[in-house]
Amino acid sequence: MKTFIIIGGSRGIGRAITNMLLLKHKVINISRNYPRISHQNLEHHSCDVLIDDLPVIETADGLIYCPGSINLKPISRLNLDDFRDDFEINVLGAVKSIQNYLPSLKNGKEASILLFSTVATKLGMPFHASIATAKSGVEGLVKSLGAELVPTIRINAIAPTVTNTDLASKLLRNDKMKDAITDRHPLKKYLNPQEVAGMADFLLSKKAASISGQVFEMDCGIVTFKL
Repeated sequence: MKTFIIIGGSRGIGRAITNMLLLKHKVINISRNYPRISHQNLEHHSCDVLIDDLPVIETADGLIYCPGSINLKPISRLNLDDFRDDFEINVLGAVKSIQNYLPSLKNGKEASILLFSTVATKLGMPFHASIATAKSGVEGLVKSLGAELVPTIRINAIAPTVTNTDLASKLLRNDKMKDAITDRHPLKKYLNPQEVAGMADFLLSKKAASISGQVFEMDCGIVTFKL
């Protein structure tokens, strides 16, 4: 049984990953809210990663950083604080978590780190200036740390398209919007959290032992195909 630290495992994709990992592993969840999951393999710490000191954990085999934001505004309505806030939650929170738990991961076995980006870093999309900028920083972090941490620790990222979570609820708030988003994707679908959790489970596992420094687009074809 491995031990995984998940930052933000109480909602959305994070909760789906927590549910999946709990089947075989110990999961230490760090988030402001309890994940509403009862399991003997789950340990929870209430904590705001941007403000509070992170709990001491001696040994871990993986670190998953899930917090993110969807701040969609035209550039004329974005101020510098919007950019700072998105950068802080998406990049600096990840950096703080990695720096804090790097010794723990070095004590683990075949340790790995998983971060999250977005398809908006590859696909130019209106109103995504702030979040695309922040997530591009995440991808740069993955590439740089991938080289720095070899061969001890692997690091990868998943870049999902629209996923049916609370965070994306404004984009999926009625059937018309759901149909429009479905139609935009060549595979005629958008993601559910369990699909992303499945990719996370793979990247954290021994099956992905030869993969590091990569960003995996789960795009339902929207970046990959032009039809």
